[in-house]
Amino acid sequence: MEYQNEEFEENDFKDIDLAESSFRNTKFIDCNFDNCKLLNVDLNNTRLQEVKFRNCKIVGLDFSKCNDFILNIGFENCYLSYCIFSDMDLDNTEFNECKIYDCDFVNTNLKNTNFEGSDLKNSLFRNTNLSYASFRNAKDYSIDPNNNSFKKTKFSIPEVISLLSIYDIEID
Repeated sequence: MEYQNEEFEENDFKDIDLAESSFRNTKFIDCNFDNCKLLNVDLNNTRLQEVKFRNCKIVGLDFSKCNDFILNIGFENCYLSYCIFSDMDLDNTEFNECKIYDCDFVNTNLKNTNFEGSDLKNSLFRNTNLSYASFRNAKDYSIDPNNNSFKKTKFSIPEVISLLSIYDIEID
């Protein structure tokens, strides 16, 4: 099936290997990806409106190349690795119970974003707006409080102590 220069509305993609596919200039509106493999997919000018990814393996995608018009995506129980979310407005985005490894969130608006129950190992947060975001029960995040904005951001103990890791202090 060809995915480039197409439009998909209210489609469900289930158990599909989409590795090395091109979604260039494609619109996905009210679509669901369940248990799909998306590796090195070309997202140039892809429109993702009300698109949900569940139980997907997503590696090497540059979401910042998507068309940002009415961009609305969500992730549940996904494995995301080496993905770029930099310079994006991801206000109210769900990253629920995900493994988010080595991903970039630089200059990103993550206001009201939900990272609950996610593992954020080696993911980069720099110059992000994390106001009202939730990191409850999240782990392995490394966020420099001096280079990111927080307001009413939710964290859980003991993981919240990692926010102090940039300081040369000892905690007993």
